[in-house]
Amino acid sequence: MGKGRLEAFSDGVIAIIITIMVLEIKVPHGFDLAALRPLIPVFLGYVLSFIYIGIYWNNHHHLLQAVRQVNGRILWANLHLLFWLSLIPFVTGWMGENHFAAVPVALYGTVLLLAAIAYYILSRALVSHQGKDSTLAIAIGDDFKGKVSVVFYAVAIPLAFVNSWLACAFYVLVAIIWLIPDRRIEKTLTS
Repeated sequence: MGKGRLEAFSDGVIAIIITIMVLEIKVPHGFDLAALRPLIPVFLGYVLSFIYIGIYWNNHHHLLQAVRQVNGRILWANLHLLFWLSLIPFVTGWMGENHFAAVPVALYGTVLLLAAIAYYILSRALVSHQGKDSTLAIAIGDDFKGKVSVVFYAVAIPLAFVNSWLACAFYVLVAIIWLIPDRRIEKTLTS
């Protein structure tokens, strides 16, 4: 089957995830700037999560750019990824409302870790369907950034119980690594 429905469905789910996240930011009852102060942790969590969702959306688009057909296994792998991404609004809200306390920060990292694993599974399902010599397989290569991300999440999750801000620094570092879309696919497609 063609990839169009998978892309459209994924785009819709990701748009809903972003909408849910912004709805978690409650309007303050005060009328001055001081009323916004309690929202700073919630807003910081929102910004980080918005960037993460944007990274996944962007890289998902690049991943599917090299694909013409999908199968049932790919559809389920994509749903697996969307499941973990759909939990980001919950863990973002919990983390922000509790001012980056250890358990919410660790759970946030766990969701990010599981989303990264799900993305890896999706990319491998796509490569398997396209073939080991396909443009996608060549473009993805050994997926160094994906592997490094998983290691950073695995370090940050227990670190949250020692220093939650340092764990968040690891999450920011992974976001920075992925902020620039994966150009390997575009380069491989144009060559």
